[in-house]
Amino acid sequence: MSFIDSRVEAYAEAHSIQPTELFERLAAETRAVTPVPQMMVDPVAAFFLAEMVRLVRARRVLELGTFTGSSSIAMALALPPEGRVVTCDVNTETNAIARRYAEEAGVIDRIDYRIGPALDTIAGLEGPFELVFIDADKGNYLNYYEATLPLLSPDGVMLVDNALSGGDVVDAESAGAGESARAIHALNERVRDDPRVENVLLTIRDGINLIRLRRE
Repeated sequence: MSFIDSRVEAYAEAHSIQPTELFERLAAETRAVTPVPQMMVDPVAAFFLAEMVRLVRARRVLELGTFTGSSSIAMALALPPEGRVVTCDVNTETNAIARRYAEEAGVIDRIDYRIGPALDTIAGLEGPFELVFIDADKGNYLNYYEATLPLLSPDGVMLVDNALSGGDVVDAESAGAGESARAIHALNERVRDDPRVENVLLTIRDGINLIRLRRE
């Protein structure tokens, strides 16, 4: 979901880096064969992540939520040859799509695909990661934040997607709020009050919480 007028958003997309034919095909296949294509990180957002990889000069990236792979491929393309993306998911069918396109893009050797509960995978990882991107099941957002923050490089950045939950976070404490909005609101509250970090909650599309370790 976007909070921007669709015409303005179309204008912004037209004046940004344009997706390659591979990303266009990946998006089309995702829409055609998956029941929830809205989970896909669209090409423009994927290229935003790639630019973040370049800006922080990342060599190691941790992604929670592979889906069909547009974001992991974009980030891998932005890494130096020795860089790696560790990406976590539980769905073997969508993961197969991600691997197929990563191989076509020439970055399969830069992506470490992990299948299984992300918290189990995280427990076996060692940092640091210069970029952490969280875009997985919303009910675990707070757990993912606490588990990955110790792995974040001192100069790294954590990006949490869907941080506005379609605007539902505004009323997340009301009786009728959904579980997803409540979970995301709980994370936003935790980040705001966490003395270890500083953050900016950006109103980009469905919201991105940009988090970094607080500097003394």
